[in-house]
Amino acid sequence: MPLPFLTADRVFEAADDVPLPYDDRDRWRRPYRPGPWRVAVAALALLLASFVLFAAVIIAATAELTSAGIVFALALLVIAAALRLLRMGVWVSARGLRHVGFLTTRTAPWAQVVSVRTVQQPVRWLGLPRTVQGQALLLGRREAGGMPPLMTTHNADFLGRAVAFDRAADSVEVWAEEYGPR
Repeated sequence: MPLPFLTADRVFEAADDVPLPYDDRDRWRRPYRPGPWRVAVAALALLLASFVLFAAVIIAATAELTSAGIVFALALLVIAAALRLLRMGVWVSARGLRHVGFLTTRTAPWAQVVSVRTVQQPVRWLGLPRTVQGQALLLGRREAGGMPPLMTTHNADFLGRAVAFDRAADSVEVWAEEYGPR
């Protein structure tokens, strides 16, 4: 019994010309990987959530269901916060540029983007009030509203990873050059 899907001389079908998922320019994608600080904090939050869920099960078995429900809701809140933390960052597509924060999301269509550039300036260290000298990727829009930096060399994605910041900033700048207004 021949197995045509295992042979190298099989005939390619027309369905093989379908673009791969990463070729779809209309999907929102992050042009870089989440950093180790962001992933570590999210993993610790999910670990905490597992303990809180276990506590909710114990409370449900031994005490009132209302208190178990409250603890369960707290665990769901921690899980939602960890997932949102992992989603934070800069996302691009053919439609525009999206800056996802913990509580807010700002989307700028490419028609409104004037410039995306990397500048040397004081930046916040891991989002805390302390500032250090670093690089930031800034978005220039047609509207007068100022936006915070899209990403910096000292945020949770790029702290200690200057080469990764340069690659990600270059990638976002290429998207802006390709899809921005001419």
